Amino acid sequence: MAPGVELGFAAAAEGPGGAWRLRSACFPSKVGGRPAWLGEAGLPGPAALRCGRCQQPCAFLLQLYAPLPGRPDAFHRTLFVFACRSPACYRLAGPSGPFRVFRNQLPRRNDTYSEEPPPEEPPPGPAPAPPRRLSSGAALCRVCGCLGPRSCGRCHRAAYCGPEHQALDWRRGHRRSCGQHAAGDGSADAIPEHNEFLFPEYEILIEPEEPESPADSNDDEQGAENTSKDAKEQEELGAAGVADEAFQSLDEETLEAMAKHETEEEKIFQMFKKQVAAEPEQIIRYCRGEGPLWVSGENRPEEKDIPTCVCGAKRKFEFQIMPQLLNHLQVDSLGESIDWGTLVVYTCADSCGGANEYLEEFIWKQDYSMGCTL
Repeated sequence: MAPGVELGFAAAAEGPGGAWRLRSACFPSKVGGRPAWLGEAGLPGPAALRCGRCQQPCAFLLQLYAPLPGRPDAFHRTLFVFACRSPACYRLAGPSGPFRVFRNQLPRRNDTYSEEPPPEEPPPGPAPAPPRRLSSGAALCRVCGCLGPRSCGRCHRAAYCGPEHQALDWRRGHRRSCGQHAAGDGSADAIPEHNEFLFPEYEILIEPEEPESPADSNDDEQGAENTSKDAKEQEELGAAGVADEAFQSLDEETLEAMAKHETEEEKIFQMFKKQVAAEPEQIIRYCRGEGPLWVSGENRPEEKDIPTCVCGAKRKFEFQIMPQLLNHLQVDSLGESIDWGTLVVYTCADSCGGANEYLEEFIWKQDYSMGCTL
């Protein structure tokens, strides 16, 4: 990743070349589908990928390829984010909850990939099917693509991360294909590309954020001044008017504090909207070591809220997931829906760890303030 803020955009991965670019050997950044694992050792197990609220398996949300220049041990480096599929688990803001984040890194010379960059053109032939196993031999769940230590008790070939996905795959057709294994039909091993548990799959394209022009900055200052004037006028009108019955029992000091809080919240939210307006389709903002773009002044983590890494180093901001991603996930429903204002990911400042482990990092969910939505 380059210095400065970099933005990520979702792009359809169409055709054989698109599917090929999202496989592990191309070191992709992507949304949805199954994870394209980087290192093949130390993958997070099923227990580590369960929701912190409902304890159901989390689905793969996205991964970001983020190597560190000048760090031979992190020549390849990818961050993986997983999210619960249950809307009820998103009611509360704050740490972790329905999310899990993991980091893995490899040196340029490793046991899995060539030292040369991947080819720019896909090999001839059809798009590769989702892998059943890693080259290391580790079995992957047929449904979610995570470690699959559990196997079908009948054919002993289909692997699963747990009973939930075994039952889902049985309903989706494994009950029919299972018996074909005995007849030597290799096609029965084929894994469907998509299923209802997976989020839709997209490639993430990374571009640098254009710096703000002086004219934009002046407009921003003028907008903030107008917002401040509007808020002041509203306060004066409110003071001159007859107080609503609901506020008759509140003293003047309390009312002033409430008005000031609302003004500050509006200012922060307008700043968020202004920054996003230049590239409204952005789903990722990456700037390791800098600060996130908050949607609200409420529910921001303090330093004490961000746990240190297992190595003892502090964690620092690396990237955030924007609410625009929700438009691509097909999660809207008539009742509760999966929702967030922004998701902020903090990672080990020293980027510790070796090639043989996936280390868990920290994520913070911030929601919109009351009355502020995009």
